[in-house]
Amino acid sequence: MKRVVVLGGGESGYGSAILAKVKGFDVFLSDKGRIADKYKTQLERWEIPFEEGTHTETLILNADEVVKSPGIPEKAPVVKALHEAGIPVISEIEFAGRYTRARKICITGSNGKTTTTSLTYQMLKDAGMKVALGGNIGESFAYTVAVAEDENGRAEALRRGVSAPEVPDWYVLELSSFQLDGVREFRADVAVLMNITPDHLDRYEYKMQNYVDSKFRVIRHMRPDDTFIYSDDDLVIAGELGKYPMTMRRLPFSAKRRETLGAWLEGGVITAVDGTRSVTMETDRMQIKGIHNAYDAMAATLAALSAGVSPDSIQHTLGSFAGVEHRLEPAGELDGVLYINDSKATNVDSVWYALESMTRPVVWIAGGTDKGNDYGPLTDFVREKVKALVCMGLDNGKLNRDFSKVVPVIYDTDSLEKAMDAARSAAEPGDVVLLSPACASFDLFKNYEDRGEQFKAWVKKRIEEQKK
Repeated sequence: MKRVVVLGGGESGYGSAILAKVKGFDVFLSDKGRIADKYKTQLERWEIPFEEGTHTETLILNADEVVKSPGIPEKAPVVKALHEAGIPVISEIEFAGRYTRARKICITGSNGKTTTTSLTYQMLKDAGMKVALGGNIGESFAYTVAVAEDENGRAEALRRGVSAPEVPDWYVLELSSFQLDGVREFRADVAVLMNITPDHLDRYEYKMQNYVDSKFRVIRHMRPDDTFIYSDDDLVIAGELGKYPMTMRRLPFSAKRRETLGAWLEGGVITAVDGTRSVTMETDRMQIKGIHNAYDAMAATLAALSAGVSPDSIQHTLGSFAGVEHRLEPAGELDGVLYINDSKATNVDSVWYALESMTRPVVWIAGGTDKGNDYGPLTDFVREKVKALVCMGLDNGKLNRDFSKVVPVIYDTDSLEKAMDAARSAAEPGDVVLLSPACASFDLFKNYEDRGEQFKAWVKKRIEEQKK
C-alpha cells in the first residue's frame, strides 16, 4: 500500500490527508506546530493518524510521497531530509489535480489574485454553473475532490455525518507561488497571471528570477485549446513570454492600450473580447473602485468568457460584486475619519495601488515582517497623499529610514493598540486611516486576516463607545 505523509495540518493539509484516505493510501499527517481544533476534529472523524508539536522523522521518511503545505519552506530540516532521501515532495494542488475530472481556472500573481479569483467564481456561480472555490481561499481543493468527485469519498462523508458538496464542473483556484512550487504534472485549463512584482523574496534566496519562474509554472503543460490570460502592461511578464512555448490561446488585458483580442480600459469603460463574444462595462457602475480593480475585473471577465459565461451574466456580476474582505475594506467612520482595512496588502505593489486610489489625506499604518521590500516606488505617493506614517511592528527601522525625510513618522508602536491610538491622534475630520502594511503579519499577528480583524474590532469598539 502506498504511504502518503502530509506535512502541515491546516486547510491544505487536512484536505490532502482526507483525499489520501479516500484513495486507499496509508496516510499520516505531521505538524510541527499546533493543529487547530476544527482540523483536528476532521482528522479524528476520518480516523487519520496525526502528530502535532513535532516531526517524527521515522514516521515521515518512510513515505512513498509527501504532500507539503505551502507555508513550510524548503529550508525546513524535515523537507531537506526528504529531498536527501529522494522522496518526492508535492503540493496539495498537484495531489488533488490528479483526481479531478473538472476543468480548472488557476489565478496567480503578486497582487489582485484574491479579488480576481472571488470575482471569477462569482461570475460562474451567478451563471448557474457548478463551480467550487479553492487554493488559497475557499474550501481545500483536495477535500472537495475527495468528498464531491470520489464516489467512495461521498459515501464515507455521509456515513461520517459530513455533507458532501455537488460535483463541480469547474474549480476556480487562487494559487500562490508556494503552491505552484510543488506542482509537477498539474495543468490549468485557464491560467491567469495578474502581475509579478517583488514579493516573498525571503523564500526565493532573495533572487527575483526564482520568484518569477515560480509564477510562470502556472502555464506548464497547457494545450492549444487552453487559455492564458495575462497583463499586457506588466514589464516582467512581457520579458518572460519569449522563454516559454506559447501554443495555448492568449488573451492579454491592458489599461494602457487597446488589443485586438483580450480586454482593455479606455475612457472609463472596460471592454473584453473572446472570439465573437464581448462584454462592456463602465467602471463607475462597479462597486469595486480604482485601477487595480479594473485590472481584476478585466482578468475575471476574460476567464468567465473562456468558461462559457454569457456577457449579460458577466455584466450583472460586475455591477453587484462588492469586493473581498481585508482588501480596501471600509471598517467604519470615527470622529469624521474613515478607517480602511487593507491588511491583505503585504507587499509594496499592493500598497501602491491602495495609495493610488486614495482621494482624502491619509494616515498610513504600515509595518510588520519585512520581506526584502524596496519602498522606493511609494515615495511620490507618500509625499503627495500621506500626512503621517504610523509604523506598526517589532522592527520599524527600515520604514523610518526610508520615509522620515518625506513625511512625519511615528515608529514607537509595537502593538495594534499603540498604532491605532497614534493614528487616531494624527487624523483629522475628512482624513483616512489606511491599514496597508506592505509587510507580512507574523511579528504581532497570526496572519493578515487576524491583523485585519483586530483593526476592524478596534474601530467598531470605539464607534460603539461614542454611541453610549
